[in-house]
Amino acid sequence: MVGALESDHIMASLNEKIEILTDDFDPTAVVTEPLPSPLTNGTVADHEEEETPIKTKVINGGGGEREMVLGRNIHTTSLAVTEPESNDEFTGDKEAYMASVLARYRKTLVERTKFHLGYPYNLDFDYGALGQLQHFSINNLGDPFIESNYGVHSRPFEVGVLDWFARLWEIERDDYWGYITNCGTEGNLHGILVGREMFPDGILYASSESHYSIFKAARMYRMECEKVDTLISGEIDCDDFRRKLMANKDKPAILNVNIGTTVKGAVDDLDLVIKTLEECGFSHDRFYIHCDGALFGLMMPFVKRAPKVTFNKPIGSVSVSGHKFVGCPMPCGVQITRMEHIKVLSSNVEYLASRDATIMGSRNGHAPLFLWYTLNRKGYKGFQKEVQKCLRNAHYLKDKLREAGISAMLNELSSTVVFERPKDEEFVRRWQLACQGDIAHVVVMPSVTIEKLDHFLKDLDEHRSVWYEDGSLPPCLVKDVGANNCICPAHK
Repeated sequence: MVGALESDHIMASLNEKIEILTDDFDPTAVVTEPLPSPLTNGTVADHEEEETPIKTKVINGGGGEREMVLGRNIHTTSLAVTEPESNDEFTGDKEAYMASVLARYRKTLVERTKFHLGYPYNLDFDYGALGQLQHFSINNLGDPFIESNYGVHSRPFEVGVLDWFARLWEIERDDYWGYITNCGTEGNLHGILVGREMFPDGILYASSESHYSIFKAARMYRMECEKVDTLISGEIDCDDFRRKLMANKDKPAILNVNIGTTVKGAVDDLDLVIKTLEECGFSHDRFYIHCDGALFGLMMPFVKRAPKVTFNKPIGSVSVSGHKFVGCPMPCGVQITRMEHIKVLSSNVEYLASRDATIMGSRNGHAPLFLWYTLNRKGYKGFQKEVQKCLRNAHYLKDKLREAGISAMLNELSSTVVFERPKDEEFVRRWQLACQGDIAHVVVMPSVTIEKLDHFLKDLDEHRSVWYEDGSLPPCLVKDVGANNCICPAHK
């Protein structure tokens, strides 16, 4: 009786606040949205009004403030969902309208792809053969190694991909556990979570140039976190790491090691990190290392003389992104950890008739198909060729920038070229550059050709001649790239 009264009260309350559609509701009264304007030559068509970017203040490393430019507010250009008209079954107007919207959107994608340089996505792919599978709702919910009652899954493909990465990182099939994540951040969240579960009172150590998802994990899991200084290159400063370890010797260490930092593409020295831990008195049962290999975790195994990321060393987990160097068209990633570690997370789920130790539960079952398809087509030798091409083209870009009098830096084990931030935010948006403070970067991926780089260099040179025609000087980047890479007037 009480439940019925509560239900009546709730319904009465809802009816006061919500307008129920009446019988005389006229769906034709909904105004049809205008078609979106396509982009031309990397910019919005002239007749469409430009939105002003959002600006905010952030605290820089020295404690002072600097201005950060955010993107435009999408709400001003969003495409509304509208009701179909009552006679649309006969006229087909709604279908025609949606077809026009999608056609214009495709034109925009084609145009924007021509001007994509600042983010680590390989846009050179062709998955036409997988189109036949897009009509299925494929969900790999739960543990990839234990089949659930839901039969529309791609676990055999997923485990095949995981085995490929296990061989790459030198861990036996029976000794690892892993899964295909929904993005690179999920791999980091999972790796740090495993470390936290192993050492509930452990302290998380991460360099200041680690991906923001590492510090997101610290906030989510309420972990004590020590941010470690970096060298000019962007790699972790093991002297500062040593000092912070010695100040917390009584607590276990959970460490994020970067296999390519976000902005500078720097690779932390894994061997030196392990040596520092050991010299500070941390035995292997008192630390956990997660390796964030988002982009370069897949590239580095194919670079000659590069240090190895391998489970033969005392690491706990490795993650990479699938939509970056591999070139999967949807965000995804791969997370591999040791079987002995995953027991702290794993639990049986009767509803699934499976076990689950993942972050998200339901997982995109199409992503393993794309990864499996690419790994089979390219193989180790194919990836090796692409890595060599990226490194060659990155050196080409760095040399051309310096020839043009532009400060530029390229780390030895990287395809990320760092240079002075363009003065014009519209130029930054046009080329989709990633910026931080006074620097920007281009990530040279397999889809970035010499022709594309030449186009960018020509465009940059023409704009710089306008930016500095008043006699003003480019910024000094010595604090960002070091004296050897800064060629401002003071260091040229």
